Amino acid sequence: MAPTQTVRVPHLDAQVGYKISNGKIDPSKPTFILINSLTTTVDLYNAELTNPKLTAAANLVAIEPLGHGATSTSVEHFTYWDSALVTLQAAQALGVSKAFSLGTSQGGWIAVRTALLAPERIQGVIILGSSMDSESADSRSKGCWDPFPIVGPFLQKWSSSTPTPDFVVGDDWIQPVMGLGFGAAATDVTVGTWTQILKSVYAGDEGRKKLRMSVINLAERDGLLLRLGDIKCPVHWLQGVNEPVYGSVVQKEQIKLFTASKEAKLDLIDGGAHFLNATNPKEVEEAILGMVAKA
Repeated sequence: MAPTQTVRVPHLDAQVGYKISNGKIDPSKPTFILINSLTTTVDLYNAELTNPKLTAAANLVAIEPLGHGATSTSVEHFTYWDSALVTLQAAQALGVSKAFSLGTSQGGWIAVRTALLAPERIQGVIILGSSMDSESADSRSKGCWDPFPIVGPFLQKWSSSTPTPDFVVGDDWIQPVMGLGFGAAATDVTVGTWTQILKSVYAGDEGRKKLRMSVINLAERDGLLLRLGDIKCPVHWLQGVNEPVYGSVVQKEQIKLFTASKEAKLDLIDGGAHFLNATNPKEVEEAILGMVAKA
């Protein structure tokens, strides 16, 4: 794969990291925007970006949210709405006027936000391993995780009133995140590769601030349940049956809230991990090709 590139956008004067399949946009093909999960990078989608079936059918543009990978801004505080707007502006800057939007975990609710902010531009949404609620008590009562005991000590540790030039994210964060995300696909090689990536991204004072705000965004985000009825484009949601983060109960309720969508469907996948494209690449491939075929 080619290295991650960046493009500057107006919102927050952000420099946005991205990778494009085949290295360029083919205007004759539809485009899929791919949005990565918490504290990962566009590398989460390397398999899709190099998949011949997918790249023959569509342009794939992986874009990193604020606080992730090569994406940066001088503004310390931002939200998922900012990331959605930055994603849309980056796609526009790359020559993509209309696209489908796919996201894993946090990428799922960012993808939905892109459809809310630009319904005339987003042609469909694919959600992988996610929830459209906040980290609410109701969600926890239905099998979703409780992130606060996990992330609270890290947020306290990552807070500093003075610069931290020697900061590097520790294995105590990386190992659990990769374990929760990849599940059975979290091999020593996989974890080792991501350890190198994360220690490169989340280093120094800027890296600490990016990491802290990314995790604050997760913990304190707003829910989307009352907005889902405004989504008009097709929605295809794929969820692992026993995935450890958001389970497979709330999705059955939330998919019914896409009342204005042309088509809203949920597929529950046996053995699917939180990072669903890692354990079930075939199902993700079929979802992408299926949505493109119906466009």
